[in-house]
Amino acid sequence: MAKETSADAMPLLEVDSIETCYGLSQVLFGLSLSIQKGEMVALMGRNGMGKTTTVRSIMGLTAPRAGNVRFDGREVRGLPAFRIAQLGIGLVPEGRQIFPNLTVRENLVAASANRLSSDDPWTLEKIHALFPRLAERGNNMGNQLSGGEQQMLAIGRALMTNPRLLILDEATEGLAPLIREEIWNCLSMLKARGQSVLVIDKNVENLARIADRHYIIERGRSVWNGTSEQLVAEPDLQHRYLGI
Repeated sequence: MAKETSADAMPLLEVDSIETCYGLSQVLFGLSLSIQKGEMVALMGRNGMGKTTTVRSIMGLTAPRAGNVRFDGREVRGLPAFRIAQLGIGLVPEGRQIFPNLTVRENLVAASANRLSSDDPWTLEKIHALFPRLAERGNNMGNQLSGGEQQMLAIGRALMTNPRLLILDEATEGLAPLIREEIWNCLSMLKARGQSVLVIDKNVENLARIADRHYIIERGRSVWNGTSEQLVAEPDLQHRYLGI
């Protein structure tokens, strides 16, 4: 799949000046970002700055009180979360949230769908090829897996929906180095396939290697966005906003 490069191309996802609150506590203050079809975009910032709230706002889990969320040109702010997912957004949530009382295989097939009507959709066999450990653990219950295996399962489950946009919240947080490397290899492969991705992680080196663009948020606001080349060229920026 070729990536859209025209300046006039409609974004696949456009988040425009959203404000999101939990009760009386406001977390996002006019935050904006966009993702083109076939683009991998990273969302970065220190803990507590609003990254997960941004994901929840996109997915309809915590509806913004102002602003717009458009997916493929359609306004989705205000839609229930299951409808937004059905439009073609696959989520790998923070904490994985796999189904503990289903087997690995059941976790994968329960959400399977061909959202893109693709001639080459993700199938159980392709997920097993991507993560062979899931094939080995196919009859194990979700709560019998290690943290790394659960993350593989969460990614596989999201891919089985054949999403138009894949969102990964804390893609490699708390994982062993070898598992992290496997996840980064998976993301590189997805990028090569032209999968649109929004990824949240703290590993700037790997994000700069595979992401097309980056947004940094600070206290619920987007304070910088640019390419990987621009991010690498500004170490002071990384220190100021990412603590690196």
